[in-house]
Amino acid sequence: MATLDASIVIIAMPAIFRGIGLDPLAPGNISYLLWLIMGYLLVTAVLVVALGRLGDIYGRVRIYNLGFAVFSATSLALSLDPLHGSGGALWLIGFRILQAVGGAMLMANSAAILTDAFPAEQRGTALGVNQIAGLAGQFLGLVAGGLLATVDWRAIFWVNVPIGIVGTVWSYRSLREIGTRRSAGIDWAGNLTFTCGALALLAGITYGIQPYGGRPTGWTNPMVLGVLGGGVLLLVVFGLVETRVADPMFHLGLFRIRAFAAGNAASLLTAIARGGLQFMLIIWLQGVWLPLHGYAYEDTPLWAGIALIPLTAGFLIAGPISGHLSDRFGARAFASGGLLLMAASFVGLLFLPVDFSYPVFAVVVFANGIGQGMFSAPNTSAIMGSVPPERRGAASGMRATFQNSGMSLSIGIFFSLMVTGLAGSLPQTLGAGLQGQGVPASVAGPVASLPPVSTLFAAFLGQNPVGHLLAPSGVLKTLPRHNADTLTGTQFFPHLISGPLHQGLTVVFLAAAAMAVVAATASLLRGRDTRREGRDGADGSPRTASVRDDAAHQA
Repeated sequence: MATLDASIVIIAMPAIFRGIGLDPLAPGNISYLLWLIMGYLLVTAVLVVALGRLGDIYGRVRIYNLGFAVFSATSLALSLDPLHGSGGALWLIGFRILQAVGGAMLMANSAAILTDAFPAEQRGTALGVNQIAGLAGQFLGLVAGGLLATVDWRAIFWVNVPIGIVGTVWSYRSLREIGTRRSAGIDWAGNLTFTCGALALLAGITYGIQPYGGRPTGWTNPMVLGVLGGGVLLLVVFGLVETRVADPMFHLGLFRIRAFAAGNAASLLTAIARGGLQFMLIIWLQGVWLPLHGYAYEDTPLWAGIALIPLTAGFLIAGPISGHLSDRFGARAFASGGLLLMAASFVGLLFLPVDFSYPVFAVVVFANGIGQGMFSAPNTSAIMGSVPPERRGAASGMRATFQNSGMSLSIGIFFSLMVTGLAGSLPQTLGAGLQGQGVPASVAGPVASLPPVSTLFAAFLGQNPVGHLLAPSGVLKTLPRHNADTLTGTQFFPHLISGPLHQGLTVVFLAAAAMAVVAATASLLRGRDTRREGRDGADGSPRTASVRDDAAHQA
């Protein structure tokens, strides 16, 4: 539920903005669009460490249960948005941020609860099911968002309410604290510097992908540079604070455990590559491939989600199987092999033409899903099994922070790479194509020189980019009917953008493949596979001493 809501809004965005009566691509409104997408990701990335640490102190089940209740209540509030225009957008952004608090409570403690509950020889299987449920949620949200948005945009939030109520009641009735709790004070200085630093850094990335001063991106914007610099400085201060407080929020000492450090490094790089893949495939499908095959732009969000089902299927098949096998044979081979398969699938995407054969595309993305499933479950099991039991909440939060931060970073990195790739050739190609259909040079020139981010977001939202770009000038009404129909049809823009888009995709998939290879290298460096606790005690509690001995050995 928590990860599905990160993606369900992406596909339903056109219906949401139509429902509140706001054009997300109008000047000044792109920020609403970005914050509705990014706000949830930012909060979950920032808060999971603190909430995992609170789980260590006050009980992981207690924080997890509260997360269900918060998530359900805020989902109801989102569905009841009474405002329109910018007020309606601010209502949604505000309650999405509160909803993310509940989601972070769930994500920060779920892996720690499962690690407490399962012995070492079954833990990979348990965490595999958990990981694949979470990762599949990201992609199932694309399909669910498209289906529910055709009914009513509020339905994408209503669907959480009954599930959340059942989950809240079930968790309060069924879950019991069996993990190791450790009394400690709250690291206020660490919480404050980390939250502000991470929020500033990720917010700077959010604004960095917006146009500035006639440039396609905002990385030269003094405000963006200042926010990014301030975020880095605060994180440096945070690191210094954590080495001096008695009960730190972020246990830097855990990074002395090789399996923990290598697993989290691989997780961060994989999350960046995975996030870039998701967004780039959506733009590719919605902006080019589906319109070329006759799908109306308003229908492309739903069909893009359906076209990506093989990717989700790969997760669902490989995750539990690799988790089970890693319990017997160790995590390193499966995690590293999965990353290498991911890298190979990115290379495969490089060789696909823009107007590809769908069966070939389905095989390539299915292989990518298999690779991600092979990596995620064993990697999580290795990370969580490498730390002492009393640190599992903090470790789970740290793991989730790297994973969620990677998704946020991927948007900034890959959108910037794509926009930069398009900026070199799209203006000339678009200008010539518009004039070829009778659009006056006085209109075609300014339209073609607009930042490519507007074109990308139009395709991303299931709108005809050419119709959107030409609408303010009113030139479509003055053109012959044949030319106007050609410009606003499903063939003109896809054929026009195919060349520039392929250049951008080449840069993106090369970067993703490189990240996957580096992640595989980090995974291989995690050290030899060990069984963390052997057998649990008769009362179900883990043998802490053996965990500490093994952690010390790896350090």
